[in-house]
Amino acid sequence: MRTIWNGQDARSTIKQFLVQQARKPVAAIMNRLSGLFHTIKQFLVQQARKPVANTGTTSTPMNKAHYKKLATKIRNIACKLLMIWPFKPRYRKQIARIEITGAIAGETRKRVLEALKTVEERKFPALLLRIDSPGGTVGDSQEIYSALKRLREKVKIVASFGNISASGGVYIGMGAEQIVTNPGTITGSIGVIIRGNNIERLLEKVGVSFEVIKSGPYKDILAFDRGLTDPEQQILQDLIDTSYQQFVETVAEARSLAVEKVKSFADGRVFTGQQALELGLVDRLGTEEDARRLAAELAGLDPEKTESCTLEKAKPFLNRVLGSSLDTSGLWAYKNLLEFELSTNGVPLWMYRP
Repeated sequence: MRTIWNGQDARSTIKQFLVQQARKPVAAIMNRLSGLFHTIKQFLVQQARKPVANTGTTSTPMNKAHYKKLATKIRNIACKLLMIWPFKPRYRKQIARIEITGAIAGETRKRVLEALKTVEERKFPALLLRIDSPGGTVGDSQEIYSALKRLREKVKIVASFGNISASGGVYIGMGAEQIVTNPGTITGSIGVIIRGNNIERLLEKVGVSFEVIKSGPYKDILAFDRGLTDPEQQILQDLIDTSYQQFVETVAEARSLAVEKVKSFADGRVFTGQQALELGLVDRLGTEEDARRLAAELAGLDPEKTESCTLEKAKPFLNRVLGSSLDTSGLWAYKNLLEFELSTNGVPLWMYRP
């Protein structure tokens, strides 16, 4: 610090500090570097408050300007050194990995969007998107797809289809640059479904009826205590058709296929990964490991040495402490399924529902 203050080469002094730290982890180096510049700032503040020599007074405006000029010079040196820093942060040598499993709804969307933001902030060069989902709600699937499409401008994205990647799972996969699937993966189911429950006869048997006051004739459309009228059926069919067209056009654009070509197999049917390849819905057959290697190659990394970093939501404290002895994944799966069924009743879905 005194060397810098005495007018010697500040660039050389700071560079020597960096060389001494070169063998330490990158995170530790950056912390030390940040601490160094913070110390410089404190030192300058202390100097600015000292009395000016032979006057007994505090710093004059000219004296303050001198310190300000010096602080600016040191800051510029620091910025230049950081720009030529020879070591890449470890994230730039790794592949980010995000899993999408189960039904796609609000919680999945929130988690995935946060993970995608992390990928961008840490500047991962590539992303491996593992999809094992039958699909889910339309809006949540569209938001994830849009975020992937924006991220693809900065990051290489490869999707890997697991046991099942259908409907909304396919839609999300369209946000990837390349799609890899197992030959036996269940995929497809391109289409929209909306389902309501009609328990009118059951209510009649137990003698229960409802009195409804509504602002318009269609306010209680899909009410469970009565069937649909013809106008209501037409309204819902128009809604389904619009959502379906959005799905088809997205697939056609992402896969460079004609809309009519997509419609020829986008009738709700499911097919295998092998059939999906023949239809042009995916790029190649392979495992998740094959997808990881492909992502590394696209990012210009060595597939043999490149590791993947899974971005996932932190587990509850008890699960982290007790581990597998507190495995409630099965119960949580049924709980989540029940919540999904209740919350999406009467909602358009891009979902495979056998």
